[in-house]
Amino acid sequence: MEQKLINIGFGNSVITEKIVGVVTPNSAPMKRLKDEAKKDKRLIDSTNGRKTRSIVIMDSNHIFLSAIQAETISGRIELMAKNEKERERLENI
Repeated sequence: MEQKLINIGFGNSVITEKIVGVVTPNSAPMKRLKDEAKKDKRLIDSTNGRKTRSIVIMDSNHIFLSAIQAETISGRIELMAKNEKERERLENI
């Protein structure tokens, strides 16, 4: 099985199939999630010093911080899935 990567900014990528959720960091529960992950050494900051605009939650319970909007990352995931379905459809013709 081929692993597909999604860019979360500044040349950083994560495996698409391992993403559980992409959320905005503005709410108190998301701030607590980030703080707990940092305390447990499960937090990966991939913002390159920029403002955190999204939190990517992985199935391994790791948390990635990204400077890209959550909507942008979600759109990239949807586009990748759409392209994959189209590719499969064309292969079956």
